[in-house]
Order: sequence, then C-alpha cells, then structure tokens
Amino acid sequence: MIAGVGTTWYTWLEQGREVRPSVEVLTALAEALRLDAAEKQHLFILAGRQQPERRAVAPEKVDGPLLHMLQSLVLQPAYVVGRRWDVLAWNPAAVAVFGDYGLLEGDARNIVHMVFTNPHHRRLLVDWEQLARIVLASFRAASARYVGDPDFERLIELMTRSSPEFRAWWPQRDVAHRLSGVKHVRHPSAGGMTFEHMSLSVGDGSDMKLIVYTPLAEQNSVAKLQTLLDALPAERRSA
Repeated sequence: MIAGVGTTWYTWLEQGREVRPSVEVLTALAEALRLDAAEKQHLFILAGRQQPERRAVAPEKVDGPLLHMLQSLVLQPAYVVGRRWDVLAWNPAAVAVFGDYGLLEGDARNIVHMVFTNPHHRRLLVDWEQLARIVLASFRAASARYVGDPDFERLIELMTRSSPEFRAWWPQRDVAHRLSGVKHVRHPSAGGMTFEHMSLSVGDGSDMKLIVYTPLAEQNSVAKLQTLLDALPAERRSA
C-alpha cells in the first residue's frame, strides 16, 4: 500500500516472475521498505534496471579510512576528487609534484579548472593539449550523470568564459572514459618525471575517486620524487 502497487503484482515480484518493474516502481518499493543505499542498489541490480542517479546535495567529505590510505601512499602522489572533480584531499607526495592544493580555494581546486586555467599546472604537463582534450572528454562523460546540476553548469559556464581552448573544444562533444595512463611532468626544480596514473572509484555511493600516480623508472622519477619530498617544508607534509 505504501509503495502504491497491487498485492498480486508484488507477490509475483517476490516470486521472481517476469513482471519487469519500472524504475519508478522500484524507487517507490525502496522507499516503502526503507532500504539504505547498498540495499537499494542491490534491488535495482536484481531487477536488471539502472538505478537513477541521486544528485549529492550535502558537502562531500572524505572519511578517516580513505584519508589514512591516502597518507600511507608515501612515494605515490595521490588525491581524492569529488563528483565534479574538485580535489577534496591529497597527500604530501601530490603537493611535492603538483603543488599545494591547500593554497587553492573554490573552483580553483577543480581538476578541469587547474588543467585549463592554472599556469603552473599547465606548465607541468608536457603533452598539455593531448591531456587537456582527454580531461575534457572524460569530464563531459562524467557530467552527463548530473545533467541540470547547478554546480556543474556554473563550472562549465566559468570555464567557457575563462579558457579559449575549453570554449572551442566543449561544443565538439567528445567523450572518453579513461581510468589509467602515463603522464609526463616537467617539474620546475626536479625536471622531467614520468608517472603511471590510475583512477579508483570509492565504493560508498558518493561518486568520489582516488587518483594515484606511481613514479616509473623512466627519467629517474622515483629518486626525484624522494628528493622533492625531502625538500618539502614541514607545514606542507600533511594534507
């Protein structure tokens, strides 16, 4: 009665008959049964339906276990990004290579904003145009899950005003889904460095991701990273 479905139909659903409930009916059942996020996801998987995206409205927060793992990656620059690719947390190795995210505020701490409008970050990337196009296409694919979200729309409008390249490339509607790759960095003091990077989803329903960069033997990157870490001021050794 609470879900607004018939008793017979609901009985058939529990019996596993081919009743093919709609997304709306599944959502109503999940609310009636007071399912949590994991249980609701499981319900949609069992029914063979794609769960509708739930737009986050609360501030994104990185919990203790993820922060602890982030800090344990001593020789691997890493950071956590939110659903809109805002950098939420980072480790000292990321500060040593990419700069202190703590000095950036608001939209300036967003990956897309940094790639396209931050002069320091742009100079770091050896193959800037190739990487920027990949970032843009991947961000478009991610933003499709949040159509109409005012935070996304505001960022896209800001980037369109601020970056000629973003303004020219965004209408091309390229999409990509890249989880790993190799990034060549031109550090202002350490010189050339090469990293293999991987994007790992955080399985708590938040749409946060952990991005990890592993230094490769190429260009003596491991030793250079250690030197950068050793030279890092004490106040910048913690996120």
